[in-house]
Amino acid sequence: MMKRFALVMVLGLASSASAQDSVADVWKAKCASCHGADGKAQTKMGQKESIVDLTQPAWQKAQTDADIRETIAEGSPRNKKMKPYKDKLTPEQIDAVVGYIRTMKAK
Repeated sequence: MMKRFALVMVLGLASSASAQDSVADVWKAKCASCHGADGKAQTKMGQKESIVDLTQPAWQKAQTDADIRETIAEGSPRNKKMKPYKDKLTPEQIDAVVGYIRTMKAK
């Protein structure tokens, strides 16, 4: 019984680690070129397009998860260069990216 519990725990940790890796991979592949690896948008495209710093507490507070999810899925109404990702990412990947963005909040 204890061995089975330990195996379940190890598998659970492994799957959550791989889920975290995959959201980091999605961020790197789809988001980082504009928003930067750290979400601060200090990239060539981020500066050119005046992309908001996602780490700012005021931005984090003003945006609901639903707002962020909609922008990822439907594109940005503020910046037409932010195209919709609803056909490129699964709903689960979009939810994971929302959670990933929330981890960027500056302290």
